[in-house]
Amino acid sequence: METLMGNVDWLEIGWASWDTLVMVGMSLLFSVLIGLPIGVLLFLFGKRQLLEQPVAYAVLSFVVNVLRSVPFIILLIVMIPFTVLLIGTSLGVAGAIPPLVAGGAPFFARLVETSLREVDRGIIEATQAMGANVRQIIFGALLPEALPGIIAGITVTAITLVSYAAMSGVIGGGGLGDLAIRFGYQRFQTDVMVITVALLVIFVQVLQMVGDRLVLYFSRK
Repeated sequence: METLMGNVDWLEIGWASWDTLVMVGMSLLFSVLIGLPIGVLLFLFGKRQLLEQPVAYAVLSFVVNVLRSVPFIILLIVMIPFTVLLIGTSLGVAGAIPPLVAGGAPFFARLVETSLREVDRGIIEATQAMGANVRQIIFGALLPEALPGIIAGITVTAITLVSYAAMSGVIGGGGLGDLAIRFGYQRFQTDVMVITVALLVIFVQVLQMVGDRLVLYFSRK
């Protein structure tokens, strides 16, 4: 075992782990900031909802579905020109974030829409009866009631982004995925591959545990 691990560059693994955390953290932040309002709009524009708009819902739903249906590895390649235009490079941590957001935001938007649909319609009708406008209903009733579901959606999105971030290593996106491909696959260093897989599993387990705790905490409230 010592011989197997003797060629492992732990410093490089540490930096790769940090790069993965940065990619996931930044892409999750932007995915939530973009996906949350889109998810709210999808709910509001839906059938028999507060701002029912069939055409607007169809267009927005189509865009979300298109982005969700494209396999992430293809999305990485297709977005290279846009990423270079936006960031200046398609490589490294910075180059991986735009496609990660493009893959994460529509995914999270659908989870938000689903969480809002699960809110008891009686709560909405009660707030309407009290004279609340759409903005007050959204921020005073819908989002607080759907908060546990939204947090669960953030957890699922974060875990998905971990796998996407690892996949970005195929085009030099940095992080553990890039390390696994360069050393574990191309140089046949099985020890590096095993360590990167183990670290990714640990990241996912920690995210799930934290997410479950937060969902439980806010559900009690």
